[in-house]
Formats: sequence, C-alpha cells, structure tokens
Amino acid sequence: MSSLFPDRPHGSNHAQNAFLIFTAGAAVGALGGLIGLGGAEFRLPLLIGLFGFAAISAVMLNKTISLVVVSSALIFRAGAVPFDLLMTNWMTVANVLCGSLIGAWMGASWAVKMKNRTLYQTLAVMLVLIALVLLFGHQAATTQPLFKGAALIVAGIIAGFGIGVVAAIMGVAGGELLIPMLILLFGVDIKLAGSLSLAISLPTMLVAFFRFSKDAAFSIIKENKAFVAYMAAGSLVGTAIGGHLVGVVPNGVLLPLLAAILLISSVKVWKHH
Repeated sequence: MSSLFPDRPHGSNHAQNAFLIFTAGAAVGALGGLIGLGGAEFRLPLLIGLFGFAAISAVMLNKTISLVVVSSALIFRAGAVPFDLLMTNWMTVANVLCGSLIGAWMGASWAVKMKNRTLYQTLAVMLVLIALVLLFGHQAATTQPLFKGAALIVAGIIAGFGIGVVAAIMGVAGGELLIPMLILLFGVDIKLAGSLSLAISLPTMLVAFFRFSKDAAFSIIKENKAFVAYMAAGSLVGTAIGGHLVGVVPNGVLLPLLAAILLISSVKVWKHH
C-alpha cells in the first residue's frame, strides 16, 4: 500500500494528498495549541471521517502521531516550565503513573479485541466526555490538594487508571483529562499541570503503543509511514501557530466552539460503518 490513501486508487495525486494531510494535521494542531494540548481528540474524527480509516487503525495512527507531538511539546515547554521544576513534582507524576500505565495496557488490550461497531460507539461516547471536560473542567482552579496522605495517593492511582484507559482506546495523550485532574486533585498550578500532564502522558502512551505493537493491526503504521510523517509535521506546525494565537480568541467563545466540534464529531463517529 504505497498510496497516501490506502483505500483510494493509486492514481490519485500524491502532492494533493500530502497537502491535504499536512493541512488537516496543522488545523488539528492549531486547535490543540489554542487550549494547550496536542489536539489528538480532534484528529481522531478526521482519521475516521475524512481519511476513511477503520476505528482500530485510526486509534493506532492517532497514537503514533500523538507520540511525536507530545515528545516535542515536552521539549518546547522547557523554557516556561524547566525540567528541574518537573523533578520537584516527581511524586505526583509517579502517583498518577501507577494507575495510568496499567490503564493504558488494559485499554489497548480492550481496544484491539472490540468489534468495529463497539469501538466506534465507545469512541463516540469518549468524545462526548472530552467535550464535557472542555466545557466544565478546563477553567478549574485551586491551590490545595483535594485529599491528603494515603487518600490522595489512592485517588491519584484511580484517576490515572481511568485516564490511561481512555487515552489508550482513543489513541490520545489524555491531557484534556489530566490537566483538570492535576489541578483539582493535586492543587497544581495550571502552567505546571500542562507540563506534568506531558510527563505522565509520554510513558503512558508508550505502554499503550507497545501493547498495540503486539497486534496484527499494528501493520497499519508501517503501511502508512508517509501519511504519519505528513500529519505529524502538520500537527507540530499547527501546535506552534495555535500557541501563538492564545488569547486572541476568548475562552468563553473558544471552549464552547471546540466542545461543539467534538459533539458533532461524536455523532458522526457513532454512525460510522
């Protein structure tokens, strides 16, 4: 399958396909950059609806592209949030990872075993979940942990497990869930929460990626190397652009708009065959 669109005739224009893939990646990256995320939640519906990948293939491709974006974002944010500051919060990262690594492995295992129809419906429900978090969780703010001692550790593991499952099944980094959780549960500053979420996301995604690699459907990545490269490049460019546009669009307008996009996408994914 050498075409950029495996299910389309090989005579289709390669340059036009490459431009479309790069542009779609950039648009998704810009949306994510505006809210401080990688945009994988918006990329997934495009992989299914616009580019016609089957559910499990879309999840695996989304995971691969998300890995590139998250790895780069962690480096790009080092100027605003130094690595030594991350290291002083290593216990929070370790706490959540105790749950998210297990959740990622189990989520990936469930995803590859689901029937296509079930996976489409699961993805649609999770898109609605992300939309609700965008609307009601993104502006969360607190300065104190919700619990103390052992209760906080247990809550962190449980929350990490749930987020790990969601991230693995959708092929996303999970930042949209991790950031509000870190703020509300651990009382972390929002800027630090963004970098801590990346530090948690990267190993969590690698675990899910490793589990996916054991499934035969993983070959979709090798067959679509050019597609992944173009979309990852577009996503990185878009994320940088979106980051520079932060503040141009008021959150009161932006967040409901993005939530509406996810809700519309969820309906389309639910109906997809």
